[in-house]
Amino acid sequence: MADNETKPEGRRQRRWFAGAGVWAENVEIAAPGQISEIAQRVATLLAPFVRLLFRPRVEGLERLPDNRPFLLVANHSAGAGIAEILSFLVLYVQRFGRQRPLAGFALPLGFHVFPLNWLLRQVGAIPSSEKAAMQTLAAGVPILVFPGGDHETLRPVWQAHRVDFGGRSGYMRLAQRSRVDVVPLAIRGAHFTAPVVCRANWLAWLFLFPRLLGIKRWGVSLLSLLGAFAIALLSPLSPPLTALLVWLWMGSPLIFLPLVPWTIRMKVGEPLSASALCEGDVSLAEAPPRLQRHMEQLMREA
Repeated sequence: MADNETKPEGRRQRRWFAGAGVWAENVEIAAPGQISEIAQRVATLLAPFVRLLFRPRVEGLERLPDNRPFLLVANHSAGAGIAEILSFLVLYVQRFGRQRPLAGFALPLGFHVFPLNWLLRQVGAIPSSEKAAMQTLAAGVPILVFPGGDHETLRPVWQAHRVDFGGRSGYMRLAQRSRVDVVPLAIRGAHFTAPVVCRANWLAWLFLFPRLLGIKRWGVSLLSLLGAFAIALLSPLSPPLTALLVWLWMGSPLIFLPLVPWTIRMKVGEPLSASALCEGDVSLAEAPPRLQRHMEQLMREA
């Protein structure tokens, strides 16, 4: 659920949590986009379970440029996006093996927490920063980016078929600076695997743990409500301790584990240049809504 809005290196966002601003700068990525042999084997082992639960299918992988880097821009869903990420990983490895590197943006803090940092490196992920992105693209490696970040992934379930980047356009600036194409990836159905009831900035402060991870907003999922009800009903502890358990549960990333088996469909669109998205009188700020509408159309076609 990283906020994948890239920021200029010279600009420093004021943060309440000391040290959070340097997470991305202290990450060394030796092989961006390179899936390890271990990750390939794990993806092969997980494939039957992923197919059983989500019946994923991707259309248009042949549209991905194979002779130059690009930004694969996707919509994001279901709290942590576990179902869609696993589904895409399984299908991508099945199609290309380890021959076509693809680096995914991830929350920078994750590269400092074991075993998540080990896992991220196994799949070739990079921190969601402009510095890491520029280095990766300069090395000829394409990047999978979710511009909507936690804003989009925490949208209510009744907005499942909307693409909402929250006004973020950092990926467009990155595409312009690096002179790479934007390739849309529309994902449909993933949001139903971990239904989100609501999202709010104050929820991240209320449950505290999300803010410690650098997450700006938090959500209430169907699983979080079911779990809270079960804890309140079955806990043998005193009311204050039971309330504490509910509080810890509601702020845990576990509330976004896939709960509902649901069919996931993905479609890759034609590569688009940054200049094409900004052609005519369209400004850089207006390009993302144009891309979002295009991706919603791809989602319907999927």
